[in-house]
Amino acid sequence: MSKYAQIAEYLQYFLEDEVRKTGLSNVVVGLSGGLDSAVVAVLAQKVFNDNLLCVKMPSHYSSQSSLDDADELCRDFNLNSITASIEPMLKAYEELHSDMDNLRKGNFSSRMRMSTLFDISARENALVLGTSNKSELMLGYGTLYGDLASAINPIGDMYKSEVFEFARYLGVTKSIIEKPPSADLWDGQSDEADLGYTYAQLDVAMKLYVEDRLSRDEIVAKGVDAKMLDMIIKRIFRNHFKRKMPVIAKLTSRTINHDFNYPRDITL
Repeated sequence: MSKYAQIAEYLQYFLEDEVRKTGLSNVVVGLSGGLDSAVVAVLAQKVFNDNLLCVKMPSHYSSQSSLDDADELCRDFNLNSITASIEPMLKAYEELHSDMDNLRKGNFSSRMRMSTLFDISARENALVLGTSNKSELMLGYGTLYGDLASAINPIGDMYKSEVFEFARYLGVTKSIIEKPPSADLWDGQSDEADLGYTYAQLDVAMKLYVEDRLSRDEIVAKGVDAKMLDMIIKRIFRNHFKRKMPVIAKLTSRTINHDFNYPRDITL
């Protein structure tokens, strides 16, 4: 069995088991037309079939190609989908705050999408599946309470370069795999342009630092660009708060997330 066949088998079991523990049977995923959400949707469809609902949430900044790619994926894999545009909400807020820069627009759009998705999940009695990969999570390249929010994330321990390979194994629509990564948060937005390096470059360095636990000097000695590595290390630690629950001030003998810690699926 190939590496990605094993991963697919494990992640399907993971999704089925984690959802079953909650007593629910339905899941929803935000479908952007990008790689990560496509992989999660295709993977989830293998497990949940008609109990999966894909939600497309375009705005006036969404590219037509992304919308077309999302539609093509739904046709290719017979995915149940609906469209819930965030454009009216985003435009109304922009009219009230004309000074918003691209970062604020992007963060607000991401949070509006997740608010919409969680509301739909409540209507459908479903869990929200996450679509953030490990590269984004380590670098903090995501919006707190926006795209970083979810109930269950099947690809959060998979680097972006691995998600590309996994997508090819799953047979994800070719146009989605081949296009430059973008969250479509504003006109012309590009993930790799924002970060300054390709995911392939970033992942090589991150694996050496995070997985192999090599020192900065050891990694530079292997030929990794020092400037890029310093940026990675700075972002990993600067954005660590995004990977943790809110810090609670300790006042009692048993404080949540300090010493009142149980597995998430604990029962009486």
